[in-house]
Amino acid sequence: MDYMNKYYKLFYICIFGYVLIAFSANAQAEYELGKDYQLIDNPLPVRQDGMVEVSEIFWYGCNHCYSFESTINNWDANKPDYVKFSKMPVTWSQIHQLHASLYHTIEALKLGKGAHTAVFTTIHKENNFLGSQRSVVKFLSKLGVDEEKSKQYLNSFAVKQKVSRGMQVSKQLKITSVPMIIVDGKYMIVSKQSRQEMLDVLDHVVELQKNNS
Repeated sequence: MDYMNKYYKLFYICIFGYVLIAFSANAQAEYELGKDYQLIDNPLPVRQDGMVEVSEIFWYGCNHCYSFESTINNWDANKPDYVKFSKMPVTWSQIHQLHASLYHTIEALKLGKGAHTAVFTTIHKENNFLGSQRSVVKFLSKLGVDEEKSKQYLNSFAVKQKVSRGMQVSKQLKITSVPMIIVDGKYMIVSKQSRQEMLDVLDHVVELQKNNS
C-alpha cells in the first residue's frame, strides 16, 4: 500500500513537471519574430556594454502616444537594471521637427518628465497644438522658462543636431508609425491592440536580447 502511494505520488509529480515544462515552452513561444515583433533590415550597431537599449519612438501630437505615456513611464520606473530606456521624437515633417525640437529643449533645460506630460496635456486636453515656434515659446514660459532662453535653445546647434540625427535614424530604421519601440536598434515592436500587450512583447524581446547586448 505504501509502495502504491509512493508510486502515485511520483506519478503526479512527474505529470506536474511536464505541465510546467509545457507551460514554460508555450510562454517562450507565445511571441513570434515576424508576427509580434520585427527584425530591422538595416539595424543600428549594438554597443555590447551589457545594457539592452530600449527606445520609444513617439510624437506629442499622436493620441495613441498620449494614451501610452503613463504606461511606458511606469514600465521605465520598474525596468530591470540591465535595460536603458530613452525616447525619440519622430521628425517626419515640419510640425514633427518643431515638436522634436521642443522635446530636446525640455531635455536640455532638465525640466523633467512633468514638462513632457504638460506638452501632451496642452495638445490633447487644451486643444493647443503648438503649431508654431511662437506658441511653443509661450508654452515654455508657462513652465517658467524665459522666452529668449527658449528661443536660444530651440534654435541651438545642439538641438538642431539632435533633430537631424533623429531624421537619419528614422530613415535608417524605416519608422512609419507611432508609438513604436526599438530594442537595441535591432528589433521593432509596433503598436498593439492593448498597451499591456505591447509591454508583454517588449519584455519578451528584452529577455531575448539581454545576453547579446
